[in-house]
Amino acid sequence: MVNWQGKSNRKPTGGRLKNRATHKKRKREMARPAIETMLAPEKFKLVRVHGGNYKLKVLQTEYVNVSDPKSGKTQKVKIKAFLENPTNVDYHRRKVITKGTIVETKIGRVQITSRPGQHGQVNGILIKK
Repeated sequence: MVNWQGKSNRKPTGGRLKNRATHKKRKREMARPAIETMLAPEKFKLVRVHGGNYKLKVLQTEYVNVSDPKSGKTQKVKIKAFLENPTNVDYHRRKVITKGTIVETKIGRVQITSRPGQHGQVNGILIKK
């Protein structure tokens, strides 16, 4: 079944909305299931979006672009371990990488600042100890 982001034709009480211009479901109102990025060898998905544009979504990744606020340098580093995901308890259990996730790398702890399922890359910032 397709996820749909349109407005219902019914009121909370169950009655119909009469003054609203109602129509059937449109393709432009369709949603997609969330992309849950996991820690594994890199895998991407190219998705066509509204207007004929494309989005690159990260399904799996092993690397993160780490930015050091002190030196101002950015480098690509391999992720050693998944530490925590404060976004969602279920994501923490399943080790899903989303914005705000904290991972361990060889240069220290990194907090993810990008949205891998939307941006197509995993960026993070080095956390002070």
